[in-house]
Amino acid sequence: MEAYKKLVVIVALVLLTLAIESEALLVNNEQSFCRMTKEGLNACAPAVSGQNPLPPSALCCSALSMADFQCLCLFKKYSNLLSAYGIDPNLAMQLPAKCNLGQPIRC
Repeated sequence: MEAYKKLVVIVALVLLTLAIESEALLVNNEQSFCRMTKEGLNACAPAVSGQNPLPPSALCCSALSMADFQCLCLFKKYSNLLSAYGIDPNLAMQLPAKCNLGQPIRC
């Protein structure tokens, strides 16, 4: 069973890498992840990481308004991957509510 979990994590990492690098994720000639640009993801980083996260910025909320929440939910299932990148999955799921974009993401 432990080997299966490791395999799932490895496959998820490979898929994450492919998704980030994929030309299929291009929007308006900008690379994106779940329809969020790299600039938007960077703007949201202070709100989803660290011991004392900051409130989401206007740029973060603007980027999040364009995000594909179903796509983001796929990565919540692998919260250990998000944690490896310094992202607190629970904080990330709360961003829509903090940005007044609706309820927290429920996956």
